[in-house]
Amino acid sequence: MALQRQVMVKMMGKRDPEQEKESLEWIFSILGEPVPNAPFEDILQDGTVLCRLMNKLSPGSVPKINTSGGQFKMMENINNFLTAIKAYGVPIQDIFQTADLYEKKQVSQVSTTLFALGRATYQHPEWSGPWLGPRPSEENKREFTDEQLAASKSVIGLQAGSNKGATQAGDNTGAQRRVIVGK
Repeated sequence: MALQRQVMVKMMGKRDPEQEKESLEWIFSILGEPVPNAPFEDILQDGTVLCRLMNKLSPGSVPKINTSGGQFKMMENINNFLTAIKAYGVPIQDIFQTADLYEKKQVSQVSTTLFALGRATYQHPEWSGPWLGPRPSEENKREFTDEQLAASKSVIGLQAGSNKGATQAGDNTGAQRRVIVGK
């Protein structure tokens, strides 16, 4: 029991209450509703709020929202939301797993995903706001003259042959393990 408590405390330490609060304020400002007075994970756990949010950002992206039923129906809501945000442009590495929210295991991942969704809204000109998080950087194209490109060919980088006297002497990376029999 003590170990389980330690694990919960450690997981709670990763959470950012300010980020969770900002996420909820963003969601409910889009939905046009007041933020409920409940814990972050309890508000979002059944997935209905997330699906409604996605339908505001991209109408029709979640065609069916389950409002009743067992845990599988609620988990289906979360899966539908995750599918919709992938299609909306949220990178897959920023997306939480269904169990992270439903089982309240990695709630910090949920707020991270919501911020990724907030960044993705900047890429949709049809969305007029509000936004969540900083605007993603855009292309920074550089132009080089032929003289600049030619000058760069005469520079030898430290990893291109010149190691300024450093050697691998004494490095046993990859050395084979030797077993001495009889000792």
